[in-house]
Amino acid sequence: MASIKDVAAEAGVSVATVSRVLNGHPSVSEDARRRVTAAVTALGYRPNAVARSLRTDQTRTLGLVISDVLNPYFTELARSVEEEARELGYSVIIGNADERPDLQDHHVRTLLDRRIDGLLVSPTDGGSPLMLDAARAGTPMVFVDRWIPGVDVPVVRADGREAVRDLVAHLHALGHRRLAIIAGPAATTTGRERVDAFREALADFGLELPGVYIGQGDFQAESGRRVTEGFLDLPEPPEVVFAADNLMVLGALDAVRARGLRVPDDIALAAFDDIRWFVHTDPPITAIAQPTGELGRAAVRALIDRVEGRAGASVTLPARLVVRRSCGAHPTAVQRSTS
Repeated sequence: MASIKDVAAEAGVSVATVSRVLNGHPSVSEDARRRVTAAVTALGYRPNAVARSLRTDQTRTLGLVISDVLNPYFTELARSVEEEARELGYSVIIGNADERPDLQDHHVRTLLDRRIDGLLVSPTDGGSPLMLDAARAGTPMVFVDRWIPGVDVPVVRADGREAVRDLVAHLHALGHRRLAIIAGPAATTTGRERVDAFREALADFGLELPGVYIGQGDFQAESGRRVTEGFLDLPEPPEVVFAADNLMVLGALDAVRARGLRVPDDIALAAFDDIRWFVHTDPPITAIAQPTGELGRAAVRALIDRVEGRAGASVTLPARLVVRRSCGAHPTAVQRSTS
């Protein structure tokens, strides 16, 4: 029976190229694709996934542990991961941590027990000894969106600092001076990073971030509602509430409406993590958009590099500001900013 090496020799290409052709990967040239297809036909080659797994000790399966499957950002991320993995000949098993470190570690342990070839994780916090041990043991691993400092694995993420500065510049130009933030969990890198970026951007425009204008959320809608209620009860409420993720801004919107207030006339709202729903809210919500699909695809490629013995590189992509009407922008300004 012909092997994949026989096909590669017949076609005059590498084994990796044969694998890409068989898995339908778009990066292969048409000439190489034709030669591999002809060799497969001539030799009668038939790939056998079970036999391949036994020979290579690989299952062609990746694990993905995401922070919250109900968060549209992570849902889109998971979809792009699954699509890219499928194109490269891998399946994906997904575990939902629900922003709980114990549940995250349960999924990681279960996936490792199932002999996955590699692991993608968006950590719920920075203190998981299980993932540190797995990385030290040589488990192919990549962090996506969030990461754990001190764990030496590639990180695929978006850098939102410039986009946050663009947001503050936009708010400043509209005349807003009292800006507050609903922060994500301080145990997560994204929770800390977004507060730091917001504070630095405010300083660039001569503005401060008082402690009363920092509300501690948990990336869930209920915390956004609770924190916003606290902001509205202040003797001098903020003019703008910036939520560090999409679910918390929806909770903030609920709190504002429950008081009979209007956005943006009485208070402005903005969010990190744009989602498709935001164009359907009234008013549509200004948000910072991450290149979610690109992040998912890049994370899979970095992980497969690790699985196949290559180094795998960290990837950082820029986020961007999408201006809508929730901060008081005139529709013509919205059109220029989102075109």
